[in-house]
Amino acid sequence: MSSPDPSLDLALPPGGAAASSGEPAGTSPLAPLPGPAASGGAARLAKIGAVAAVLALLAAAHRAGLLEIFGEPARIKQALVELGPWGYVAFVAAYAALQPFGVPGTVFILAAPLIWPWPVAFALSMAGTMAASVVGFSFARFVARDWVSKRVPARFRAYDEALRRRAFFTVFMLRLVLWMPPMLHVFFGVSGVRFSTHFWGSLAGYLLPLLATAYFGERVFGALRDAPPSAWVGVGAALVTVMVGLWLLRRRARQEVVPS
Repeated sequence: MSSPDPSLDLALPPGGAAASSGEPAGTSPLAPLPGPAASGGAARLAKIGAVAAVLALLAAAHRAGLLEIFGEPARIKQALVELGPWGYVAFVAAYAALQPFGVPGTVFILAAPLIWPWPVAFALSMAGTMAASVVGFSFARFVARDWVSKRVPARFRAYDEALRRRAFFTVFMLRLVLWMPPMLHVFFGVSGVRFSTHFWGSLAGYLLPLLATAYFGERVFGALRDAPPSAWVGVGAALVTVMVGLWLLRRRARQEVVPS
């Protein structure tokens, strides 16, 4: 029997694979992956940091007097005009910080065209509305998901199946019809809809209502201020017509996104 060919000797040098690759003996070239405990701790720290950031933002808004200003619509215009260009930043920041936690967004949307020209009012209303939607969505998804998911109204839960089948269309229709109630932010946050789908669907749904409010807002308020008493009868009839139309639109939207 012939002896083994030395050229076929595959024995590793002393120290094993580490020595052959230049690594110190007893070490691995790959660092160990973090375990579940480490990733869970990082997630908890991220949530605590997000909550702290929200609380700090609210505290800063309170210290700067923004909570009192936006709680009294008569003071909004004077305060923001006095801030100059920083009024834009204050408007969007206050909108994003306050609306997801209960301050009506209509306060900001109706005030904007009374303060600035309609293109500026539209841009600021859209920026503030989208920022508030992202804050509410992110808070529900990444910070307080378990706590807020128990508080989502049943009327929103009816759209779960529609979100799974036609996510973008469902987000678009709900934003177009319902706009921005804080619980709708929460519902989208605890649902399975992707962040990008929520963002672009919301942007598309907000576009027409915010554009109409910014363009016609000052004109409508001016006309109402100078209108004779008889005109208020027409306004009342128009409001009733709009309310009935919105109710029919909501009913139709629900039938489309949640077919029986």
